[in-house]
Amino acid sequence: MPSLNPLANALTTLYNNEVRRKKQAIIIPASKLIINVLRVLQKEGYIGEFEYIDDGRAGKITVQLLGRINKCGPITPRYPLTYKDLLTLQDYVRKYLPSKEIGILIISTSKGVMSHKEALKERIGGVALGYVY
Repeated sequence: MPSLNPLANALTTLYNNEVRRKKQAIIIPASKLIINVLRVLQKEGYIGEFEYIDDGRAGKITVQLLGRINKCGPITPRYPLTYKDLLTLQDYVRKYLPSKEIGILIISTSKGVMSHKEALKERIGGVALGYVY
């Protein structure tokens, strides 16, 4: 049974298609949050181009896969992270990422959705949405 969390469904779809070595994934339903998360993944080099398709209902997103995702998933519940938490990421890195230098946490901040590395540069905190490596 699918979960009621569209972001979790989208990240699971990406991971499942990567494991099956597909060239593209279709994410249904589409949302602004999912599109912003995909922009972060694209900027970090985990996925290729993606396209929103308006089908008259909830919409679809087709994503070109590059074979660079080893694991990705949502972080639930969505933990709030302050800037100080980001400086000492040990708890989250140990729990979600294989190493300090490998992978990213996806964070929703007041300046938009970004990776934890960008949030450190901006010196802001936010809410942890997911991880990818």
